[in-house]
Amino acid sequence: MRSFRKTLVSTVLLSRPSPLSLIALAALAAGLLTVTGCSSEKKKATPQLAVPVIVTAAMEKNVPVTLKAIGSVEAYNTVSIRARIGGALTRVAFKEGQDVKQGDLLFVIDPRPYQNALQAVLAALARDRAQAANAEADARRYAELIQKGYVARQQYDQVATTAEALKATVQSDEAAVEIARLNLQYCNILAPISGRTGNLMVHQGDQIKADDIAMVVINQITPINASFSIPEQSLPEIRKYASAGSLTVEASFPNDTGKPTKGELTFINNTVDLSTRTILLKATFPNTDKRLWPGQFVNVNLTLTTRSHAVVIPTQALQAGQQGPFVFVIKPDLTAESRPITPGQESNGETLIEKGLQAGEKVVTDGQLRLVPGARVEIRPGLELGGVVTP
Repeated sequence: MRSFRKTLVSTVLLSRPSPLSLIALAALAAGLLTVTGCSSEKKKATPQLAVPVIVTAAMEKNVPVTLKAIGSVEAYNTVSIRARIGGALTRVAFKEGQDVKQGDLLFVIDPRPYQNALQAVLAALARDRAQAANAEADARRYAELIQKGYVARQQYDQVATTAEALKATVQSDEAAVEIARLNLQYCNILAPISGRTGNLMVHQGDQIKADDIAMVVINQITPINASFSIPEQSLPEIRKYASAGSLTVEASFPNDTGKPTKGELTFINNTVDLSTRTILLKATFPNTDKRLWPGQFVNVNLTLTTRSHAVVIPTQALQAGQQGPFVFVIKPDLTAESRPITPGQESNGETLIEKGLQAGEKVVTDGQLRLVPGARVEIRPGLELGGVVTP
């Protein structure tokens, strides 16, 4: 600006302007000075506006260390019911989907052929027992006669052999009787476990073949299992904490607001899956309310241990930068500081902070988009949350 004025004055002096030109020139210079002064004053007078934000204090609490996975619910025990004998199905003693107890009657196969078979082998047993008893008596008499020399040795041997053969026949008949009795018992098909019946594959009046199709499947669902896989890198930690005691497992459904179902870890597979580099685990749940059902997918949380006095913040306070995760910390003078942090696990909308933050420090949870390091902030009244909490 100064050089412009010097040039203007030099030009006027060299050109020897008239009095009117000098007056106009003076007015122009005064106008320029006025505009320049006003601009400088306006810049100096513009204050820095505070950015409205919502903050919360980093909390200190006991945080469970968990592993998350997707699990599949499985029956604790499954039995396919098949007939051991053939015959006409005369009764179905339950309804599809009914809960049954161990020992409850399920099916009845026509017992009459097996009753007749039992009577036949019982009669044969009685006959052979009588013959065996007579042969045994003959053998004793011939034993006395041979000592006195009244009969030849060969005759005695024949009588003794006949007695032994009839004795073996009696034993065979007794075994046949036991088989016939078992077959008669198999006419009544009982539930081998307690559980819930599935789809009925046969109906009253059907001709059943021995060991053919599954007539019905019973699933034991109280208790119930859930299987899930975790990366092999977590296996040492799981084995470490499992050796110290039982590990709690929680199962919940996506978008379910109810409380998770609690169980415990009961199985660690003996090998790592080479294709996925994961290992199979199973948890068992009491499932007394029958909330879990075989075949369902559930969210599984395996709790390994609990970290005491851990620092946590709302997950929404975390920001991603070129140098890694960071948060905006509000200093006592109400200015924002960009603080790099090392986040840990996230659960229920909270993130554990491994490094970079102390309990009680205030972090911004809303309004970060307008913030820069050193910016002044205005905490919205009534929305400051949190505090130092130790459960």
